[in-house]
Amino acid sequence: MRGSRVVLTALALVGAVALTASVASRAAPLSKPRAADSSAGIPVDVELVLAVDISYSMDPEEQALQREGYVEALTSKEFLQALRQGMLGKVAITYVEWAGANDQRIVMPWRLIDGPESADAVAQEITKQPYRRASRTSISGALLFSAPLFENSGYKGARQVIDVSGDGANNDGPLVDLTRDEVLAKGIVINGLPIMLKRPMSSTMDIEELDIYYEDCVIGGPGAFVVPIREREKFRDAVRTKLVLEIAQRTPDHRVVPASAQAPRVSCSVGERLRRERWGN
Repeated sequence: MRGSRVVLTALALVGAVALTASVASRAAPLSKPRAADSSAGIPVDVELVLAVDISYSMDPEEQALQREGYVEALTSKEFLQALRQGMLGKVAITYVEWAGANDQRIVMPWRLIDGPESADAVAQEITKQPYRRASRTSISGALLFSAPLFENSGYKGARQVIDVSGDGANNDGPLVDLTRDEVLAKGIVINGLPIMLKRPMSSTMDIEELDIYYEDCVIGGPGAFVVPIREREKFRDAVRTKLVLEIAQRTPDHRVVPASAQAPRVSCSVGERLRRERWGN
């Protein structure tokens, strides 16, 4: 299957990153994560917003898998090896949860990861946060909330990336493709982690081929990519793969899209249409 090929290719790239890193002579310095100093502008390889879906369409098991996936990925051998391969060996990360258009929350403010100790501390900080769920799905709201976070992060990244994970289409707030274009105009890259573990149901406003929706309507910027998750047992591997690729500035091989396919293959307003059909507004 196409999604499986993307994940398998990405996993192969993780192995390549690990092999290259194993011969690197420079070890990452150890330090505890610290809140950003807005006046410092600490240089880092990447400033990364992890924007995760907590809408009601995400069942408790999916929520746990999502958070545990990020926690395990941040402390994994592959992530730390990719970190050491960066020009500076440092990344800045903040963790945001989102649902409806006016429902976003910073679970963890900006933190610096520059080695195993700081990675462990960041993982523990995320783990301690209580779970919550909320109504509706606004990817556009998540993007509009996340983009300004870079302005006062206290870090100066060679790249700025928003990593969006979720299991549904935008059904609340501004149109997602127009919002995406606004964010991309700021020089920010958007990557996607569409969660496709359940059979689509009209009652939860799910859509078929959520990965294509993410490709056409959500992601963008230089090297932007999607890593779909279709099986629960591969959830953690996929999250780790995606983080490694972002830190290593690598992308999985995408399938070839015909040059004639200029328009989106799916309607970027499909979520809004399903909402109107269900709720009438």
